[in-house]
Amino acid sequence: MIEVKKLQRADHTEIQVKGEVDASSSIELDNALQSSLDESKKIIVDLENLEYISSAGLGVFISYLEEIKSKEIKLVLCNMKPKVYDVFKILGLENLMEIVNTKEEAEQALNEA
Repeated sequence: MIEVKKLQRADHTEIQVKGEVDASSSIELDNALQSSLDESKKIIVDLENLEYISSAGLGVFISYLEEIKSKEIKLVLCNMKPKVYDVFKILGLENLMEIVNTKEEAEQALNEA
């Protein structure tokens, strides 16, 4: 079960992900990311309530890396639980994506762009 909320902030879009992202639920994350990339140059993905992410969920993020770079979009992931971060780290995604600890750090990172 997954819950994805997309919130419009003053200068960025925030995506909040709650629950588990697996093959069947990754489409919701994909839809939220795609629409955010079309609407905003600054995006925070808050993963504080993400309990689990499968390879399909990671694939969603990976599939947008090129678009994020080519459109010069600032995407920052924050608030990952250690076990979720470990999955990103195993695949080397912490070198390809900006990952910070808190939402405050994410907002700061957006403004450094």
